[in-house]
Amino acid sequence: MSWYRYDDANNLVLTLHIQTGAKNTEAAGLHGDALRIKLAAAPVEGKANAALLKFLAKHFDVPLSQVILRQGDKSRHKVIIIQQPGCGPDAIYKELQS
Repeated sequence: MSWYRYDDANNLVLTLHIQTGAKNTEAAGLHGDALRIKLAAAPVEGKANAALLKFLAKHFDVPLSQVILRQGDKSRHKVIIIQQPGCGPDAIYKELQS
């Protein structure tokens, strides 16, 4: 899988493609080398980024402070760091296949 990797500190690095304005917030398959995430939040005043970080914190079982937006503050293409994730990326990918 090319949409995630682990860095030298064993943090999970995710490459995401974001679609805002969706009915529900959910992982929605692959978009090239990125995992596509649909967000129910609008891209206004940082609301979509906040919703994304909250969604990822809940999914990876970490406090919000351990989810860091590394790149893409104002872009659909984002790089996120999950510090010491409670579970691996395969859990979100398995949800997509079911």
